[in-house]
Order: sequence, then C-alpha cells, then structure tokens
Amino acid sequence: MNNPTAVPFLDLVTPHVELEQELTSIFQQTLRTGSFIGGPMVENFEKSFAAFCTTEYAIGVNSGTDALRFALIAAGVEQGDVVITVPNTFIATTEAISQAGATPEFVDIDERTYNMSSEKLHDYLEKKCSVTQSGQVISFRSGRRIAAIVPVHLYGQMADMDPIVELAERYGVTVIEDACQAHGAEYFSRRLNTWKKAGSIGRAAAFSFYPGKNLGACGEAGAITTNDPEIEAKAKMLRDHGQARKYYHDFEGYNGRLDAMQAGILFTKLNHLAKWNRQRRECATEYQRALSASTNDIILPYEASWSRAVYHLYVVRIKRREEFMAHLRANRVGAAIHYPIPLHLQNAYSSLGYVAGDYPVSERVADHIVSLPIFPQMTHAQQARVIEEIVNFVHSRDTSKDVFAHCATVAIAERAA
Repeated sequence: MNNPTAVPFLDLVTPHVELEQELTSIFQQTLRTGSFIGGPMVENFEKSFAAFCTTEYAIGVNSGTDALRFALIAAGVEQGDVVITVPNTFIATTEAISQAGATPEFVDIDERTYNMSSEKLHDYLEKKCSVTQSGQVISFRSGRRIAAIVPVHLYGQMADMDPIVELAERYGVTVIEDACQAHGAEYFSRRLNTWKKAGSIGRAAAFSFYPGKNLGACGEAGAITTNDPEIEAKAKMLRDHGQARKYYHDFEGYNGRLDAMQAGILFTKLNHLAKWNRQRRECATEYQRALSASTNDIILPYEASWSRAVYHLYVVRIKRREEFMAHLRANRVGAAIHYPIPLHLQNAYSSLGYVAGDYPVSERVADHIVSLPIFPQMTHAQQARVIEEIVNFVHSRDTSKDVFAHCATVAIAERAA
C-alpha cells in the first residue's frame, strides 16, 4: 500500500467537533455567569457522576492524582503508613500514596487480567506481615502499619474485587479503588450476586478525567466516589484548603478544586459515555475476532466472566516488540506502550530497594505489552488497516517456535472456556 492513510492511536478531535455546539455553550455560560470555581455546574456534575457510578457521593477535584491522594487521606491513611498496590500501573497511583504520607508496597498482578492478583495479596498478608494484639497489620519489609489496599482497574477492566475485599475485611484494611481508567466498567460480585460499577465497591474510589480517558475533560479534572459521608465531607475540605466554610480552616488542605467549565464539559460528555463505551467494546470484539482467527503469535486481552470491561486501552502482548512498533510506525499506524518499566524498578523508587525479579509477572508483561488504537469514533476502515498491518507483521516472521507461543496457547484456551 502506497502512502496509506494514517490511523491515530487516539482521536481527540472528532468527538469534540461532534459536540462543538454543546461544549461551546458551556464556555459561554461560564463567561456570562462569572462562576468559574464551584457552583451549580460542579454540583450538577457531581450528582450525575455519583448516579452513574451508583454511589451516594462524587466529589470533583483537580485531577485523578488529587482524587486518589484525597481519598486516601480522608480514609485515614497517615504519615508512615503502608499502602499496598501493584507495580503495573501509571506512577500517579504511587505518587498519590507517597503524597498522602504513606509508602507504597507491591503485590504482583494476574498474568491474564494485568490487575492485582488476589492470590498474591493473600500470600503477602499471610506470609509477609504480622498482626499485633490491637489488630494492626504490620509489614515485615518496612515495619509499618498497612492502612489501605489500592487495586487498580487497569486498561478499563476491573480487578477481581470480591477476594480483595474479603481479605481487606479479614485484616481490617481499607480498600480504595483506582478507577482512573475504568469509567463505567462493571464487576459481577459473587458475594452480593449483582453487577457493581467501578468506584462503588471500595470505601472510596478515584477517577481521572484526563482528556484521553473514556470520560475526558478539556484539561485536567478528577473525582472521588464514595458512599461514606465522612469521606465526602473530609474530601471536600481537603480540595479547598481545609475549610468547610470560607476562611475557617480546620486543617491544612490543598488547592485541588474542579473548575466550573470542566465540570460543565464533563456533565455534557457524561450523557454520551455509555454509547462511547459500547463503541469501544465493539472495537475490542472485532480485534478479538480478527486477530484470534489470523494469528496465534499475539496474546489478546482476557476478559473474565465477572467483567464488563470498557477498554480504555486495548493491550496485547507480542514478542519482538520494537520490531513490531517500528513496523506500525512505518505504516502510519499509531500504538503505545502502557507501561514499559514497572514502578518498583523506576528510578523514582530506587530508595525502596526493590530489584529485578521481585515481581516477575509485572516484569514479564512489561517487556511485551503494546496498546493498539481504540477509540469510540474509530471507523471500520481504520480498524481494518490496523489488523492488516498486524497480520502482515506476524506472517512475515516465524515466531511459531518461540516460548511466547505457550502463553498464546493458554490465552486462547482461556477465551474458549
């Protein structure tokens, strides 16, 4: 194909052009009212997003990082505590933990879902912690109290929450969901016998509305969801300099408020989110159909029976990743890597003393993951181009005998089960 039409990794232009009149009216309304911070636009969005997530409350904040940090602090995480999370996530997860005064410690991921492994969490709590007479769980690694667990609903699929919540309840530890990539994702709780939305299971949850998210602002924005009135009240104060009313400060807080214009934009877009998520799932289904039939050399995403993922990202695993990325670039197909270095091996956390081999599943996955283009307005022609170039790449190389083929076989068997 000569000079093929480029396929972007993400299209942030088309949806905004489609909604241009609605979004422009939000800007005009903001100008005409002079209500730039807080006010009815923020309150309306908070009520609507809480209803969408089936929670009592949503608290708009400046970013997803602020959302997680404020949720942790509001839930009682203190200076010197430990918060357990996973190495396979964006650094904002651990930044929020550190900025809340705690230290992140890790458990490895499930190799199929790329989310927190409840089995590894169980082993960690059973074998790498002690319980004091007062019931506090103490990490052997740091000698500090474990205050919270932060499962990350990565790539738009929720972690297996039932066993995580059960372990947290057994050990008296708080669960805060990192739902920054999972707007509208659902999980079937076997213990409750019902589907639950992301953000409605833990004591609180954090969402990011960074522009590329399934629900994205035209700038930075985030939200906390919770059913706990104490967390709602504390989070509202944390975002606004520790004040419950103007100039009366009960504690030092932060400048982490959601501005009115972004709230208005999010309120408008929220009406389209269910449709956009459905379109993402349709794209994912087509990738599964076409690539399952075309090649065994790529491990496709695994969606568990208890999951309704919203495919913020469509992440595959492929050997010879650099060659693959170069092939896609040469043929004008966008792709990305989320995330190339697990957090325990990042320079930012070298002082924690982790070494290669500590979390082998996260490390193994990080060497092979590639995020393919997926967005609601993706056309059939665009997706066909992506699939064509993937098939061209794998058929031009004999990878049938490498060790990666075993993982592909396992993944295919899981999909068929």
